[in-house]
Amino acid sequence: MAVQVLPIIKAVAPYVAQIATVAIPAFTSKPPEAAKSDPVISKQIEELQTAATQNAQSIHVLAEKLQQAMQGVEVAAQDAKKQVTAYKTMLFAALGLSAISMLLSAYLLIK
Repeated sequence: MAVQVLPIIKAVAPYVAQIATVAIPAFTSKPPEAAKSDPVISKQIEELQTAATQNAQSIHVLAEKLQQAMQGVEVAAQDAKKQVTAYKTMLFAALGLSAISMLLSAYLLIK
């Protein structure tokens, strides 16, 4: 399951920051009549804009951290692949040596 999710996260992560930077201006534009009509509404709008900006910054930081984590996972996967290759080589060498020793011992017993 996690193997199928990782490529999706890897594909989406670079675009999260771009989406956040595009969405922020939608929250920052306010008509001048709304600010003049009710100070409570204008205060609420300012609070929402601040929260949206902080959320966008947090999403950007999370996207960067996720990208770093994905790079770390890729490096670890490459290291694991190298180890598996080395272990396979050692296994085949051990099997070959054991086959040779068995043939040699069989030959010496027959002789």
